[in-house]
Amino acid sequence: MADPYQDFHLQPLAGEWREGSSETTRPVMNPYSGEELVSIRLANSEDLDKAYRKAEAAQQDWANRGPSERSAVLLRAVSIFDERKEEIIDWLIRESGSTRLKAMIEWGSARAITLEAASMPARAHGYTIASDIPGKDNLVYRRPLGVVGVISPWNFPLHLSQRSVAPALALGNAVVIKPASDTPVTGGLLLARVFEEAGLPSGVLSVVVGAGSEIGDDFVAHPVPALISFTGSTPVGKNIGRIATGGDHIKKVALELGGNSPFVVLDDADVEQAAKAAVFGKFLHQGQICMAINRIIVDQGRYDEFVDAFVAHVKTLKVGDPSDIETAIGPIINQSQLEGLQRKIASAKAEGATVLLEGEVSGQMLSPHVFGDVTPEMELSAEEIFGPIAGIQKARDEQHALELANGTEFGLSSAVFSGDPERGLNFARQVRAGMTHVNDMPVNDEAALPFGGEKNSGLGRFNGDWAIEEFSTVQWVSVQRTPRQYPF
Repeated sequence: MADPYQDFHLQPLAGEWREGSSETTRPVMNPYSGEELVSIRLANSEDLDKAYRKAEAAQQDWANRGPSERSAVLLRAVSIFDERKEEIIDWLIRESGSTRLKAMIEWGSARAITLEAASMPARAHGYTIASDIPGKDNLVYRRPLGVVGVISPWNFPLHLSQRSVAPALALGNAVVIKPASDTPVTGGLLLARVFEEAGLPSGVLSVVVGAGSEIGDDFVAHPVPALISFTGSTPVGKNIGRIATGGDHIKKVALELGGNSPFVVLDDADVEQAAKAAVFGKFLHQGQICMAINRIIVDQGRYDEFVDAFVAHVKTLKVGDPSDIETAIGPIINQSQLEGLQRKIASAKAEGATVLLEGEVSGQMLSPHVFGDVTPEMELSAEEIFGPIAGIQKARDEQHALELANGTEFGLSSAVFSGDPERGLNFARQVRAGMTHVNDMPVNDEAALPFGGEKNSGLGRFNGDWAIEEFSTVQWVSVQRTPRQYPF
């Protein structure tokens, strides 16, 4: 019998693994080797409607299961993550171009949020609140939203799907996933297999692999879902917000959008340690991370020292086969993304940035590029890079560094290095971002801590108690125990 974790040409639609109904078939490619991994017949709007309707029908029974029963499904999913660890990591390497190290990190993050979610059914508390009205009891019940639609990206497909899927299921919701076209397996189909094996009832989770041009708007506008959880670019997120709140069926949105993460090095920082942190925070997964370092801001008194240490460390990074544990830089996800990065390199040169290190392009491999003397007006500073290109700029002093750090429409993650932790903490508290890390890099995510951004980086928070708030709602029920006296 074929291993279902190796064959993903079918998709779980409304309780049945089958082909989509679209006339279009899409190959899923390995961005490093160019190998076709699987060919999937895409779903259409009819498939989407069936998936949502089945989720709606299956959700109430799932929500009525006891907290321990729902927890048990999540705990079995954790066990399957452990049993299937190497297969999951292998799929991440082959489908998303993850280096082995990044794939191991992602597997660990997805496992951690699944384990955290297993505790959520028992943590979804209600309240009793005293009333000013004689004889009245006020009860506040926490309950599932109903059906949650999840749109996940291609860069951390497994984790960024699971951080919505696992809490939503744990809290009694049904879920429909629309994974990114580049990563349908690791962004949804693989998770469906895991939860099926873990005992999740049929129809509670569907995965709809379809073209955004055909089902994207319908996925959000459909009357069934009560919340759309989206991770991706800010322009797309804004459109999702407009559809979700401006149509016939208003729904909640949880949006984790673009970033422009500053990495600040103050004049009392440990420059060698800062350079090591900056290299990891910039080049993990080829820089294709929403919270990857986008702007390196260094006090002018330490600028030359930092540049020397940073460039020297970048030169040691191995570029090549992502399956090799020694590889630090793997492939760019697709040709379109690579071409966009090449335009950014050309723009940096044209705008007058100093070339400190120039790499090569080979297939979909882009070696690291480092630019100095970057200014806030340059594209490398003003826009999200999402690739292995680093721009370094000078700050006159701490106040100027803070102005530069906050000089963006985004506010996802950020970092500051200082030899004085209290000085670093004071600086961090003034950064307008959802997350700021002192003496570390901005690529941090822990299952029990709030993940999310400010400004144009999104709405809402994921993980821990914050996920319980996002993926459930409350109902106030009052009970009048004695006859109330009305004024008329």
